Parts: sequence; structure tokens; C-alpha cells
Amino acid sequence: MSGQEAGAPTLKRELSLLDSTMINIGSMVGSGIFLVPAAVALQLQSWWLIVLVWVLGGIVSLFGALSVAELGAMSPEAGGQYVYLRNTYGPLWGFLFGWTSFAVIMSASIAAVGVGFATYLGHFIPMSDMAIKAVAIGSILLLTTINCFGVKVGASVQNGLTLLKVSLLAFFVLFAIPSGGVAHLQSPVDLPPSGIISRLGIALVAVLWCYDGWIEITYVASEVKDPQRTIPRSLVIGMVSVILLYIIVNCSFLWILSIDTVSRSSLVAADAASILMGPIGAIIAVCTVMLSTLSSNNGFVLTGARITYAMAARKEFFSSLGRVHPQFSTPVASLLAQGFWSSALVLSGTFDQLFTYVVFAQWIFYGLTAAAVIVSRRRSPEISRPYRTWGYPITPIAFILFALWFVINTLIENPRDALFGLGIVMLGLPAYFFWAARKTDERLRS
Repeated sequence: MSGQEAGAPTLKRELSLLDSTMINIGSMVGSGIFLVPAAVALQLQSWWLIVLVWVLGGIVSLFGALSVAELGAMSPEAGGQYVYLRNTYGPLWGFLFGWTSFAVIMSASIAAVGVGFATYLGHFIPMSDMAIKAVAIGSILLLTTINCFGVKVGASVQNGLTLLKVSLLAFFVLFAIPSGGVAHLQSPVDLPPSGIISRLGIALVAVLWCYDGWIEITYVASEVKDPQRTIPRSLVIGMVSVILLYIIVNCSFLWILSIDTVSRSSLVAADAASILMGPIGAIIAVCTVMLSTLSSNNGFVLTGARITYAMAARKEFFSSLGRVHPQFSTPVASLLAQGFWSSALVLSGTFDQLFTYVVFAQWIFYGLTAAAVIVSRRRSPEISRPYRTWGYPITPIAFILFALWFVINTLIENPRDALFGLGIVMLGLPAYFFWAARKTDERLRS
């Protein structure tokens, strides 16, 4: 890692293909699959349109994963997207992504998912708002502590939680097959053709939130075994697996409940499970949601700290955050900083709004990252590419065009959120120039 002292402890390559795939699947399959189906059904009111939007969201995300896989195999370093943006567009763009990730993207995600876990726990233990925040912070700090003891420890927890929640979802699907009916697939209303496109667009934004997390394994690339092969495989296997899982689970919801019932349900899985297994089914569904949020948050905790570590190791952030623990080979300082900041966001209660603001900026970074594949090929065709993006150049161009549409549409529909998001990113400018000047001074002194 650039900027590290000679002889200093470094991250170790300990993650297998299974570990890498479970990190991606576990990060994607959180609470979204239990919440978003209602919003999608409300917009589309048609089983085939509902399935279509989940397929479209999966294809968009898969195109992003296929593009990033080439960059990940080329530069298997901690920080992933931060490294790709830095290498392609210069240190400023890498820093702005890393800054936004630490300040909001990863930390607000961790805070929101932690509160989600605590809220569902409230189904069993009545809690006040402050108690929910305390439980959320406790879960975040617990996962942070676990991940301090080694990347393999964090990955083992991820494997167990992910396999368990996927097994519970599979169990639900098998139970659903003989219990539903074709009659539930009837559309309650007929949508006018002119309104379908706009409704698909609204539903697609919600669906993409469920798929978000497909890029996580790139952040821990320096800890992946045989990264030139493992990173592309884990990205593709994870993405295809989640697409199939989401389609099957949504079809199961529609098979058991009517489209109208799904659209009015606040917790679709619990309602469907109640029909299948009675009150115990609802309890199992809530437990599945809790497992899903824990697994998703463990993935965010594990991977997010590596972005901050990568910046600090290059002297572009607090240098103490770029150190690796000599015994556990983990960026303990970065993990703790991320855990404490995420906990502070839980207490502030602003994490949901902050994340809403930064979704806009996140898609700017996604688009720039996909474009980095094209820029890199044109600028440095001689560089070895162990994996080359399938369908190039159509795949990255399609993803870039979608990211461009998303950004423009957000500017038009939610200009306030978009401008706030840009404002958070721009707050990183003075920080960048501060650390750039500090890095220059250190270089001159040495």
C-alpha cells in the first residue's frame, strides 16, 4: 500500500471465493426485500411489471458489477472504488468519494440498518425511541468489535448469517408453492400505457436500493486470495444469485397475497408467513428480517472501514487510521472511527435524511467508476487485464447512461436533495486541500 512505512503490518489475503461472494450477497440482501415490494406493487399494480422491474434493476446492477470487475482484477487494493477513481481521474476524485463514503454513504447506511435491526427487535421487546437507538448502537459496536479480530472472523460471521437468512427465504418459498393461487396475480386496476414508463422509473429507484451493495467486495480487495480471478467471479456470482433470489421471493409474495394486499402491507414477509404458518410464521419472518439486517450491516462494517484505511495509508486522511493491527491484521483504528461516527449519526437521528441526500452523489461516483473502464482502456491499453468486462463497450456505456439518467432525473424531481448531496461532497474540498498540503510538507521535510 502506497504511503505505508517499510516493515509495518499489512492486510493479509485470507478471503476465499465463498467469503467474497457471501460478503456481496449478505450486503445486498438486507431489509429492502421485505419493505420495497409494497412500494413497487403500489406503483405498478401488475405481476409481470413487478417482475420486470426487479429484472431491470438486476440487469443495471449486473452491468455495474461486470464493469467494476475489470477494475477490481486490475487493481486489487483496499478501498476499491476510491482507488479506481484516484487512478483514473486523480487524487481529488478519489478523496471526494472516500470523504463522502466515511461522512455519509457507509456510516449513514450502517446507522440506518442498525436502527432497522433494533426496530424489528421491538416486536419482541417493547422499547422507547432512546432504547431503540441504544440497541442500534450496541449492534454496530458489537459488529465493529468482531471485525477487529480478523477479516476471516468477520467473514465467518458474514457467511453464517447470510447462509441462514437465505435458507429461511428458501424455506418460505418452498412453503409458498402449494399455498397460493393464480387468482392472486390478477391486476386490481388497469394502468394507462402513458403512465407505465414513469411508474417503472419510480419503482426502479426503489428496487436499485435493494440491489445496492454489489460493489462491496472491491473495498476489501487487498484481503482476497487470487484476486484476479476471485473478485470478478464473486461479483458476478453474487449479483446473479441475488437477482434470482429477489425474483423468486417476489413471485412468492404475489402467489400468496393479492397485488392489492402486497401494495398495502408494511411488512410483506410477515403477512405472507402468517397466512402460511399462522402467528409463528410472523415471528419467523421478523427474525429473518433481523438476521438480514445484521448480515447486511456486518458487510458494511467490514468493507467500509477499508476505504478510510486506504485513504489514510496514502497520507490523505488521519494517518492513525491507516495502521494495521500487528496481531489481527485489520485496520482497527478505521473500524473504530467508522463505528463511533455511525453511532453518533444514530443519536443525531439525521442518518435517513443524510443518506437520501447522498444517493444522488453516489450515482455520480458509480457512473464515473464505470467510465473509468473505458478511460483506462484508451489511456493505457498495455496494462494487463486479467478479466475484461463482458459485453464491452455496451455494458459500461449502458450503465453510464442509466447513471446519467438517474442523476438528471434527481436534479429535476428533487433539486433540493440533489443540491444538498452535492454540498456534502463539496465539503470535502477544504479537507482535501488540507491533507494535500500536509502531505507535501511531509515530503519536503523528508
